[in-house]
Amino acid sequence: MPFISRNASIPEHEIELTAIRAQGAGGQNVNKVASAIHLRFDIKASSLPDFCKQRLLAMSDRRITADGWIIIKAQRFRTREQNRADALARLHDLVRRAGVMPRRRVPGRATLASQQRRLDTKTRRGRNKQMRGKVNPDD
Repeated sequence: MPFISRNASIPEHEIELTAIRAQGAGGQNVNKVASAIHLRFDIKASSLPDFCKQRLLAMSDRRITADGWIIIKAQRFRTREQNRADALARLHDLVRRAGVMPRRRVPGRATLASQQRRLDTKTRRGRNKQMRGKVNPDD
């Protein structure tokens, strides 16, 4: 059972792993050996905590379908075992990132000096704009 965090783990039976042929150039062997791994994981039917499911479904990741499936294709390595480990690691990373709650931003306060600088520049700019008026030749 892959361990994700203290409150989330994914049992092996919830992950579908299929061996497929890898794409791209590779010589004679690429046409005969199914070394790439196609991982499918149903978020909605999983045993993950509800907050983790909601965060996963809300993520904007191209690996997550509209139906709530995570689909990962691992073909980086030449062996099936390495690609299997890579696919599981990528799933682990995705679920772990969804489980981490982002820290809430606390807005800072402007210092008194920065407020004064802002007001000074506003008055200077206002004076510049006042000087742009029409010039009367009579005055």
